Amino acid sequence: MNDGEPSAITAGVYGDPPLALEAPAAGAAQLSPRVPGAAALEALPDASLQSLVVLAPPGVLERRFVLAHALRALKPGGRLTALAPKDRGGLRLKKELEAFGCTVGEDARRHHRICVAQRPAAVQGVEAAIADGAPRRVPALGLVSQPGVFSWDRMDPGSALLASTLPALAGDGAELGCGNGWLALRVLESPAVKRLVLVELDRRAVEAARANVADPRAEFVWADVRSAPLSGLDFVVMNPPFHDGGAEDKRLGQAFIGAARQALAKGGVLWMVANRHLPYEATLGERFAHVALRAEAHGFKVFEART
Repeated sequence: MNDGEPSAITAGVYGDPPLALEAPAAGAAQLSPRVPGAAALEALPDASLQSLVVLAPPGVLERRFVLAHALRALKPGGRLTALAPKDRGGLRLKKELEAFGCTVGEDARRHHRICVAQRPAAVQGVEAAIADGAPRRVPALGLVSQPGVFSWDRMDPGSALLASTLPALAGDGAELGCGNGWLALRVLESPAVKRLVLVELDRRAVEAARANVADPRAEFVWADVRSAPLSGLDFVVMNPPFHDGGAEDKRLGQAFIGAARQALAKGGVLWMVANRHLPYEATLGERFAHVALRAEAHGFKVFEART
């Protein structure tokens, strides 16, 4: 992958499109906010790309934001290939690209819709789509957030249950999968917390959390939780994801549990919320000396686990 300066990037790929359906150009730079270290599509200069392959996101605002930035960054005549599963936005791709002024060729393979277009000389509606998908302050949360970030415009009930159950924490800790920082603000209400490391896979969420958590005890890390270099902590809090590419995958939560255990010092504590139906009890029991169910409501359960 081309990992140079944004101005040097001429071919890109956004996300992880199935190679059997569309292979990016040789040396294409990764531009997804969910790939730590990737360049930002939003930061690319206008009319700088020759080609771009996009695995389009399922959310309407996020998808149109990405497609608009893709067309903005492509040179006139540059090739855009956008694809998505039919039931996760693929059926809308052709009409959305046509609304931007593109002439679109469409194919259907392996439950995906694949759209190919050349960037027209004049693109319509790009500014509005970018504005609709950009970071903004969400009144319902009182926080900066962005479409595509987890629970971007509403309170997540699992995180709310965890926050209402947490005791006042102390020492050095981390939140694994911090999202826009709402839960971290609750944790930092305890003056006994010395340091809180906010780890998140999504760059947009890290940027939102930076804007929301103006506390000198907070540190921000854009990384995959499963490979984040954390150790010797007194506590970890987390609301782990359980979907990968739209499919439920309990292994994600299990991997978060493993990462939490590795990050904790002897005597450290994990506070975790999960959907009630997810079978994490066995994994917690294997990794921790003491596990207790501390709350259960609204389809969620909160565990305290000590090393």
